[in-house]
Amino acid sequence: MTQGSLIEQAARVYDFDAYFRASPAALRQADAPAPADDVRPIERAPAPAAGDVMPTLAAIPVEFLAHGGEDEEDWTPPPSDIALIDRTMLAEKGMLVPGAPVGALAEEFRLIKRQLLLTADEVGEGPKGERARTILVGSGKPGEGKTFCAINLAISLAAERDVEILLVDADFAKPDVMASLGLDDSTGLLDVLGDPTIDPESCVVRTDVPQLSLLPAGKRSHADTELLASRRTEQVLDRLLAANPRRIIVFDTPPALAASPASVLALLVGQVMLVVRADRTTEADVREAVQLLDGCEEIALVLNSVSYEPGRGRFGSYYGQEG
Repeated sequence: MTQGSLIEQAARVYDFDAYFRASPAALRQADAPAPADDVRPIERAPAPAAGDVMPTLAAIPVEFLAHGGEDEEDWTPPPSDIALIDRTMLAEKGMLVPGAPVGALAEEFRLIKRQLLLTADEVGEGPKGERARTILVGSGKPGEGKTFCAINLAISLAAERDVEILLVDADFAKPDVMASLGLDDSTGLLDVLGDPTIDPESCVVRTDVPQLSLLPAGKRSHADTELLASRRTEQVLDRLLAANPRRIIVFDTPPALAASPASVLALLVGQVMLVVRADRTTEADVREAVQLLDGCEEIALVLNSVSYEPGRGRFGSYYGQEG
């Protein structure tokens, strides 16, 4: 007997149908406008789980780890102002490795980003305008994989031809984006919010992954939520968007049920991607997190940490077939 899609399996666990609205695609087919509190399930679940097969160092050619997919003889060191992302660390953590062969994880995030990009186009036609190019990645509680998903989403989006990605670490209490990429923290978002003389663009860290830049969290402050709620945040956000019309900003935020910054930032972004961990997140957690983040009208769910049965087909396996 078939188990159905991942989101159908999740629906049986969390009873999504009781409080989720129809997806935008279904609403368009019905020629009806989407409700303001629409929550869209995204089908795939990319993060590693017990029994799941994720990328390993042995499976990824060494040249992709050392030089981002370039041959040894063609590789030249990047300029000194370009940060070198540690690809070996990414592989060890089971994350996407830029330039590596397409696998299951890459296919999962291709599906996720496509839905987010389509929604961004729709949101951009409304009052949000340029803010449609902003995505908040969050979770209900710690340990549900939101940073894992934020980094992988940013790497996947950076592979697109027509966009450039700025990944912002907005988890001020426990920033982990820079460390996860093998980089040191530096002046970042909180510093910019607290000091109007700092140009936000001067704090953007360019990386050796084409079309991917980073903005660290900055120096920790006890007034992080208040800084986010200030008019300065809107000015900074608009400045970052205006600096590059191709730019999409992805925010890694603290868990909504553990800290308040996510709910404040949700008021300013175009859409929210809420990570739901299949083996940990309760239905009550999902409901409460959605309520806290409902300042954004577009909330999508990613079901995370689903175990796959050995021998069953999986996205990405097609690329390993011959003929």
